[in-house]
Amino acid sequence: MENPQQTQIPKVKLGNQGLEVSRLGFGCASLAGTKSAPLSHEEACSLIAHAVKRGITFIDTSDLYGNDHESEIMVGKALKQFPREEIQLATKFGLYITEAGEYRVDGRPEYVRKCCEASLARLGVDCIDLYYQHRVDQSVPIEDTMEELKKLVNEGKIKYIGLSEPSPGTIRRAHAIHPISALQMQYSLWSRDIEQEIIPLCRELGIGLVAYSPLGVGFFAGKAVVETFPDDSESVSESSIIVSKT
Repeated sequence: MENPQQTQIPKVKLGNQGLEVSRLGFGCASLAGTKSAPLSHEEACSLIAHAVKRGITFIDTSDLYGNDHESEIMVGKALKQFPREEIQLATKFGLYITEAGEYRVDGRPEYVRKCCEASLARLGVDCIDLYYQHRVDQSVPIEDTMEELKKLVNEGKIKYIGLSEPSPGTIRRAHAIHPISALQMQYSLWSRDIEQEIIPLCRELGIGLVAYSPLGVGFFAGKAVVETFPDDSESVSESSIIVSKT
């Protein structure tokens, strides 16, 4: 029988700033019920530990996932089982749900810092490896958001900066303030819009790409054809696939 601790997942560099992660990442949106029934803390810790032991060391979550930021809390508990230097930890800020159930974005510098401090506490770490702006706030100049993120890098609270779903113009403006190490974009066989502008821009600027929903929210895994999903699940669980800039 295969020893899971001997499984080797290749590493890949995200961008040209030095960030290196496992080519296959573990997305944590579903742990706290974002796309399926929430797991218990024990189940979540066991699942994350299994992924890490199989060589998936790039763990990707957000302060948006789960009631009361439950996903970050679960991830923090799970990663206590492993040496911190073995894990590449990513989380996100800037997208939240109001009491009325509406999605809102916030890129104000004071909110950036507040979110970072809260995520560090929930995750139980001193530094976040990759910190994404979950969605760009159109009411706040991206330069203002990036200046605060740059301060957090200089303070050692985050190592690398990422953006999720930005426009090409926003990417260039943000990158001029501080290098962007990674973009997180939807990319799969049925979502290929980024091939025209975003991917060439990543190559030009030396930015890595993290593809979310690479299996079409489970459709391309085949389960949508052969199985009936339970009522409390929107999709099968899937991990992010890392695409290098080359």
